[in-house]
Amino acid sequence: MKLIKLLILTIIVSSCGTKNHEEIAKKEDYEKYLVANEVKTTSKYFDLWNSKIRPDSMQLTSFGIVAGEYNRYFQQTGNIEFLMKAEQSLEKAVEIAAIGKGSYYRALARNYISQHRFKEALQLADSAAVIRGDKVETQSLYFDVHMELGNYKLAEQYLYSLKNMSDFGYMIRLAKWNDYKGDLDTTINFMEMARAKAESSKNKELMLWSYTNLGDHYGHAGRIEDSYNQYLKALAIDNNNAYAKKGIAWIVFSNDKNPEEAIRILDSVTKTYNAPDYFLLKAEIADYVKNDLVRKSNLDQYLTRVKNTAYGDMYNAYNLGLYIDETKQYDKALALAKKEVINRPTPESFSWLGYSHLKKGDTKKALEIMDNYVYGKTFEPVLLFQAAEVYKANGQKEKVKELKGEIIGALYELGPGMEKQVHDL
Repeated sequence: MKLIKLLILTIIVSSCGTKNHEEIAKKEDYEKYLVANEVKTTSKYFDLWNSKIRPDSMQLTSFGIVAGEYNRYFQQTGNIEFLMKAEQSLEKAVEIAAIGKGSYYRALARNYISQHRFKEALQLADSAAVIRGDKVETQSLYFDVHMELGNYKLAEQYLYSLKNMSDFGYMIRLAKWNDYKGDLDTTINFMEMARAKAESSKNKELMLWSYTNLGDHYGHAGRIEDSYNQYLKALAIDNNNAYAKKGIAWIVFSNDKNPEEAIRILDSVTKTYNAPDYFLLKAEIADYVKNDLVRKSNLDQYLTRVKNTAYGDMYNAYNLGLYIDETKQYDKALALAKKEVINRPTPESFSWLGYSHLKKGDTKKALEIMDNYVYGKTFEPVLLFQAAEVYKANGQKEKVKELKGEIIGALYELGPGMEKQVHDL
């Protein structure tokens, strides 16, 4: 078996940089979705409820509805200011609510999760639990927060307390749990069950969520055509969906090896969608084709946006990558990685911490962190690559060989720009 795996590995590695995969994406499928339609961030409905809010307002219903609309605008535009306005509305709702306060605590906690303010979200979950009310919603929130904080044993307890195979929310959390454990087949199975539930209910929001998330998971499993079709189904529901277009752009780049077309797709997205990471992705693709002008332009766009203090800790992982790979500011990377470990002590945060120590030249400290907090605790390809580099620096050839086999199978996820680095492990 080892010989067979070695032969497969040799074949895959020797093919790096060649166009071996069948092209999946077809312009005629997605071209109609690339028209940049300006997103409406107001409506008569929104104006009606927003008009009821005054500085001394006690209109509880208004605050809840307006917060929901602001959150929707954030999802559609990527504009952080809408998320901040949703937070302000929910904070006011929590302040004045006498009845239904728990639901506002939970809504504000989910807003904080979006902002990567996980410990504050946990405090709000505790506040909701004290009030009681909807136990299932509170336990679901606890599961989500503890997964983000790396408290996996606690998260598992809350998952079991939710058990209900006819509930969409339970199925997607069960899928997330199996994804964390590295069981991709089971993850996809539960995601497909959740999709069927969403389709039978004809709930477009849940269908959209199912299609885009299954698109990601099919990609992880190497089912690229299935992934592509899910993104197209999402766009058929919401032709402005930036995430689905990003998914198609990645297929065009990583599988079809057409970076120029991938950038064109992303350019159509960033005309109306302003999340910083989309510009960073364009810079990555431009770097692969050595288009320095496009690369620098999009890096500037990213850096200009993340300077906005409203983003808080949302882009720490992206910034860590820039400090290490782009600017070589290893001191900054180490300081930020330490902050991330405090905010969010997950294998990902510890991996960045170990990797930062490696780049600073402290190979033994990097090894200690990888051994204790990362190795065997995550299946994310980027983190496996970081661990492999640490083990290579410490002369642990068997672990490098083991991890390299895993990483080779995830080259689609890592992208063409990583092929040589993986080969050089």
